[in-house]
Amino acid sequence: MDYTLRPATTADSHQINQVLRAAFTGPDEAELVRRLRASDNMVLELIAQSSDLAGYVAISKMVAPLGWLVLAPLAVLPDAQGQGIGSELARAALRFAVDEIKAPICVLGKVDFYERQGFSQKRAAGLQSRYPIKSTMLAGPGDEVPTGKLTYSSAFDVV
Repeated sequence: MDYTLRPATTADSHQINQVLRAAFTGPDEAELVRRLRASDNMVLELIAQSSDLAGYVAISKMVAPLGWLVLAPLAVLPDAQGQGIGSELARAALRFAVDEIKAPICVLGKVDFYERQGFSQKRAAGLQSRYPIKSTMLAGPGDEVPTGKLTYSSAFDVV
């Protein structure tokens, strides 16, 4: 499948909602995106598009540590999975955080997938979170293993 990555626009909102609901089989991730937009914590939304929208990734601000970012959600339509779309979206999000914002970025998810994209479970091992640290990874400037508590935007209360 040929696709291009581009920033999402408000005109993409309906299709993004459909991708999120299909990929996560429920409304929670779509509600998360709606709440992130409403809270003004959204930093970047990217879509992968072929003839239709096939994938989506969001980057938003963490409450703490100040200046950190979080990648969530990342979604690919079920029939488009396994074609590298999710990997390309994750790597594009990481490049944006590191190269343009120069900020650490966290993600919660499948360790084997996100470590292949450049995230590190070991770098997140000293962090505390309401979400499982064993599924939390960190990427960004430096190679230190920071300590401290991750505080997500209240938009994440739905997931």
